[in-house]
Amino acid sequence: MTHRFKRFAITLMLLIALSFTFERQAHAYVDPGSGLLLFQGISAAISGALFYFRRRLKSLFVKPQAKSEHGTTPFSS
Repeated sequence: MTHRFKRFAITLMLLIALSFTFERQAHAYVDPGSGLLLFQGISAAISGALFYFRRRLKSLFVKPQAKSEHGTTPFSS
């Protein structure tokens, strides 16, 4: 299994290297709004990840409360 993965990784790296070797110059125009679109996509991905993992992130910063014995609360009268 690891031999197949190593072979796949090497093949993939060679294909990426070849794609950079044979690239042609692009005479294209990038408008100013493209940078804003890229920023919006990155910020949406980060916001979505934070929203998805909010409980795990909250548990990193908040100490867990001590559980009371037998279901009684410490302030019960």
